[in-house]
Formats: sequence, structure tokens, C-alpha cells
Amino acid sequence: MYTLILGVLLVLLKYLEIGPVAGWSWWWVLSPFAVTFAWWVWADATGFTKRKAMEKMDQRKRERVQRQKESMGMAPRRRR
Repeated sequence: MYTLILGVLLVLLKYLEIGPVAGWSWWWVLSPFAVTFAWWVWADATGFTKRKAMEKMDQRKRERVQRQKESMGMAPRRRR
């Protein structure tokens, strides 16, 4: 995501001819988009995106169960 933001920022700087970016080649300015694309392809191909989504859902489930137990007055279990 950071490379996407960097890419948009560099395109704006190049288009508006601000700072040293105005003299750079378009290849350098557009390169963060290629890095972003490669990252997304890798993340989807390896299951990284799906794994992170599953971890987030599991965490939300644990928090929801904990809130329900607390609202019923049940003490949390002690870990040994």
C-alpha cells in the first residue's frame, strides 16, 4: 500500500513539475506501481492475503466470545 501511495505522489510531482521529480524519467516515476503489482500478485498467489483475513476474523471471534462471557458474568479461564 505504501508503494501505491508513493507512486501516486510521484506521478503528481512529475505532472505538476515540482522539485527534482520533474526531471526524472517516467520509468522511474511509474516504477512503484510495478512494485505494487508484483506485491499483490505474490500475496494472492501465496495465500498471504487470505491468511491475514482469516487471522483477523479469528481475532474478532475471540473478542466477541470474550465480551459475551463477560456480559454473562462468567470469569475468563486461567491459563496454566
